[in-house]
Formats: sequence, C-alpha cells, structure tokens
Amino acid sequence: MKTGFALRAFVVLALLAGTAPALAGDFILRSAAFPAGGTMPKRLEYRGGGCSGENVSPRLDWSGVPAGTRSFVLTVHDPDAPVPGGWWHWVRFDIPGERRGIPAGSPGGSGYGRDGTTSFEEARYGGPCPPPGDKPHHYDFVLKALDVPVVRASAATTGPELDRLVAGHVLGEARLTGRFGRP
Repeated sequence: MKTGFALRAFVVLALLAGTAPALAGDFILRSAAFPAGGTMPKRLEYRGGGCSGENVSPRLDWSGVPAGTRSFVLTVHDPDAPVPGGWWHWVRFDIPGERRGIPAGSPGGSGYGRDGTTSFEEARYGGPCPPPGDKPHHYDFVLKALDVPVVRASAATTGPELDRLVAGHVLGEARLTGRFGRP
C-alpha cells in the first residue's frame, strides 16, 4: 500500500512541476485521412499491379512523445497479405525527433526522414493494393520513438531489417490501423 501511495504522490508532484513522465498510452499516432480502424481513402491506394489509386501517403500526426526521443522510424505493414511475413508498404527512418507529423505525399529525404525498401521493391510509400475480393486488409502504421538521432540504414533497408536495427533503442511505440479492400 505504501508503494502505491508513494507512486501516486510522485505523479501528482511531477504534474504540478510540469515534469510528469509520459504514461503508457500517451504516445498517439493519428491521421486526418482516416480514423483509427477506419477505411483508408482511395487516393492512398497503390498505383500499379491492378490498383488505380494515386499512391499518396497520408498525413500523419503524433503527440505524447516519450522523453529523450531523438528520432523516429515509421513502418506500414499489411499482416493480411497472402505472402509469408505480410507486405511492407512503407519503411521510413531518420525522422527528426522534433517532428510531430509528416505531411501527405511527403517524399523521403524531404526533412521528414529517408525511405527504405517496401515489398513493392521501391524506396517510397506504396499504398494498399489487396487482391480483389479479399476481405478488407489491415494496414498497421507503427511509429517508434528512438533514443538515437540516426539509424544505420539505407534505401535498401527492408521493414524486418529496420526492426532489427532499432531493437534496444525504442523508447515508445504508437500505432494506427486503417483498413482497405477492393471489390
């Protein structure tokens, strides 16, 4: 009981002093393009491979960044894809730690990070493009706050490789899932 009281007292004092640690669940990723768990708009769809979208990455915003964050990495993964390991749609790293968002259509190397290689074998955003007739797939946008300013990655770095490179440097993780299907 005394430990619980001491912890509550610490949090109250920290709040009063303006130095409260970020609590679990405070690091939030969102998009103006679609709500969490909602349907992603057609313009975000990949262009090619039978898909006819504009292949425009969505605007993303985040808040509640963990203390000590020096950079971010962002991945978008479709775990429902009918291939082993799912499908990687975006692999971005070296997003500066002072950023609190990425504008729609942001190319890599634009001050908003650099792009690694997606499952489309391209170093850029690749929108959803599930097989026609599948149930809507889930697209997991995962933003990781890191304690390092840069990651030793390149345009050839894939999603799984990026996850291995940042292991041990993640201060927090924010997720946003969108859905997309084709008739």
